[in-house]
Amino acid sequence: MFRFLFKYSALLFILNTILLSIKPFYQIGNQFFLLLMGLMSIVIVSNPNQIKKIIFHKAFSFLLFLNLINFIYFLIFHNLSEIESIKYLIARFLQFTIISSSIFINFSFYKTNFLNYLVNIIFLICLAGLVFNPNLFQGRYSGIMWNPNAYASFSVISFAILFFKLNKNKFQVFMMIFFMILSLSTGSRGVIVALVLAFLIRYGISFKNVGFSLMGVILFFIVSNFQFETSINRLATQTLLNDRIIQYEYAIKSISNKLYTGYGLDKYAYLDKSLVPVYLKSQIIGAHNGYLAILTQLGIFFGSMSLIIILRKAFILIIKHISNNQVHIYVFILLYTLIASIYESLIVGINEFITILFWFSLSKLSFYKYQLKSNNEN
Repeated sequence: MFRFLFKYSALLFILNTILLSIKPFYQIGNQFFLLLMGLMSIVIVSNPNQIKKIIFHKAFSFLLFLNLINFIYFLIFHNLSEIESIKYLIARFLQFTIISSSIFINFSFYKTNFLNYLVNIIFLICLAGLVFNPNLFQGRYSGIMWNPNAYASFSVISFAILFFKLNKNKFQVFMMIFFMILSLSTGSRGVIVALVLAFLIRYGISFKNVGFSLMGVILFFIVSNFQFETSINRLATQTLLNDRIIQYEYAIKSISNKLYTGYGLDKYAYLDKSLVPVYLKSQIIGAHNGYLAILTQLGIFFGSMSLIIILRKAFILIIKHISNNQVHIYVFILLYTLIASIYESLIVGINEFITILFWFSLSKLSFYKYQLKSNNEN
């Protein structure tokens, strides 16, 4: 049982984000998350030597430093009566431990079969969505998920997984096109960013990409003339950041309000609404920016340290693996998350699909880099 958890907890953790995104299954997903956290806590306590070996492994040292920053911040600015902050501290530690231990113990599975399981399960969820919600182009499409943007996260990542797959069969090509159409139907403007980035990573500056670009421009002008709410239509009428600028303004004001202390570990993806005028409160939902969210949460000192560790690690791995087409999908996830964090509160959460994939991709590429180095030395 415990061995199984060690090996597949990262897969279960990521799949649980699907349950949390489907309204009827949200409570089940929440209970499963608590169960998984509880069981992993028992595993960690029962296997201290194994966990110590994983946590202090050189490939996962950046996760250790991030956990230390959170822990030191807690000691300085929190106390034991602040239960929500303790929950975040523990959940973050368990999130990183789940990801690193699964990769360390079961690397071959996550190298070969993991993505296939993920794509096939999301494909079935999307098919179920079409059965229960077949109105694909009537407004922004969300299938059976609670939010079009959440739906777009799953569909566009699934498209990218298949797009970067080196040897696709005909059914996988069909699924790839299926996911692309679904992604565009959500109206998420981030989908356009993801598609452009995927083609750039795969084909670079080439005649092939020039051809795809021309096709994309033609499609853009054709679709934008119809009264749809696809990603193309919304990008044409609203641009990418038009409704984010004012939220950034109050996120920056929130940071300035508690520049050195931050608002606390439990205030992730947070914006201080007491600083927002009454007439704007309905428009200001949150920072919608992962970088500003970290600074709001931890303050300028601890937040900047966290961002430096994250960005440094990400860029080192991207530069190292950008030319390796076997791991292009993970390079894509890193780059897409870093870009999407400009207009969404990614990286900081515990149960968000792309956020978890970001940490998983960082950890997997870091461990892969370490293995390559060890093999070369031998």
